[in-house]
Amino acid sequence: MGSQRPRTIEEALARARIFAGTYTPADLESSQQRIAEQLLELRWMQAITSPAMVSGGRSAWAPLMLHERAAHDLRALCQGVIHDDDAARRLAHFDDARDPGGALAFACLLMLADHEEGAQFWLQFAAGGGQATGALCLYLLHLRRGEWRDAQHWARQMASLEHEPCQYSPVAHEVVETTSEAGGVTVFIDLPDDQVVVPEASVKDALEDLDVQLIEELGAIPQPSPGLAHQLEDLVTAGR
Repeated sequence: MGSQRPRTIEEALARARIFAGTYTPADLESSQQRIAEQLLELRWMQAITSPAMVSGGRSAWAPLMLHERAAHDLRALCQGVIHDDDAARRLAHFDDARDPGGALAFACLLMLADHEEGAQFWLQFAAGGGQATGALCLYLLHLRRGEWRDAQHWARQMASLEHEPCQYSPVAHEVVETTSEAGGVTVFIDLPDDQVVVPEASVKDALEDLDVQLIEELGAIPQPSPGLAHQLEDLVTAGR
């Protein structure tokens, strides 16, 4: 049997009271740290979801919620990556050289085909190899899932990676720091309004027979086929 419900307000308050000596200074410090982290996260979320200013000083909220915007931007970004003139060449050399730029192109194909776990693995590979656009995709992916702290991590990675030498940037983007209190960033992606898209059903067909490699502790990871670069060229050419 559980404890009986309190019969009076005084009894309820007595049960809720925190008595002196219950917590150590270390407990209090840890609690304060958690509260501070949560406040920083809330401020960061407020910064990246704040309304855009329009003429006359009025504000207008974007028509989509944050996670919906992130999902839309992620698909558009992946389309921009696979349409880059250098994407197929990098993908062709990926099987031999494991080029991070090729990993980025492959991951974007996987994302468009709804192979999300495999896409995340290769995006992390690309970002680990210095590709800021890979970190940008991961930023949007975690925003779409509502994983704010992971999104913030990849946003900061992106900000540090975009100035690396030999950076492959198939889609232009800009990282803008918000206030130091918020501790976050805002990202602007430069995609043309008339961007031609490859039908995602066609991407799924092209990736239908991919080999899958079982990697210890990582699970089943899809691998690019030798002819995938030619298929990518055909998909992009057909869409133009």
